Amino acid sequence: FLAYFISIPLGVYSAVKEGNLSERVITFILFALYSIPSFWLAMILIYFLGGGDFWNVFPIYGILSPGAENFTFTEKALDFLWHITLPVICLTYGDLAYLSRYQRGSLLEVLREDFIRTAKAKGLPDSVVLFKHALRNALIPIITIVASILPAMIGGSVIIESIFSIPGIGQLGFEAVLSRDYPVIMAIATISAFLTLVGILVADILYVLVDPRISFESRR
Repeated sequence: FLAYFISIPLGVYSAVKEGNLSERVITFILFALYSIPSFWLAMILIYFLGGGDFWNVFPIYGILSPGAENFTFTEKALDFLWHITLPVICLTYGDLAYLSRYQRGSLLEVLREDFIRTAKAKGLPDSVVLFKHALRNALIPIITIVASILPAMIGGSVIIESIFSIPGIGQLGFEAVLSRDYPVIMAIATISAFLTLVGILVADILYVLVDPRISFESRR
């Protein structure tokens, strides 16, 4: 979800500011991040921010501090967010370049359509043309990818979970495969399949919310 919340505004900004210096700098940074392996970045973050030779800012293992069972709900939530900051960064940055470029290309294609020129000719403000007319149509390809969010979230990352010693479902599935624990493998596959169906349903509902021309009502 963080990848989408960050990449969609970046894609919109890149489409509106096409060719500007700021857009080129953002594109360079995103593709530089896209080329960095997640396990390498995880080791760098641990070295610089996890108590190595530099700053001891974030914990580098587990999802809760020792004795967290005695914390209040707020303290436990903050402690959990503090522990998962580095793993979330490692799992998020790689999708930013791909999704933002996808949003940028989709929005640029819509901005060249005839109905956008008609809306501008009618004297509508640029913000209305961009967010009410262009962006709603440009979000349809992005919504299609949303269907893969839920199974991707539950799938986790075996490498990142191993580096940060997180008992996640990705590591659980990997260990189940090695030990030939078929019930656990079947359970994880069933959960992933169910979440895929839920993701597709959510995407279909979002289609209707974004584009009023799409309807699920029966037509004669």
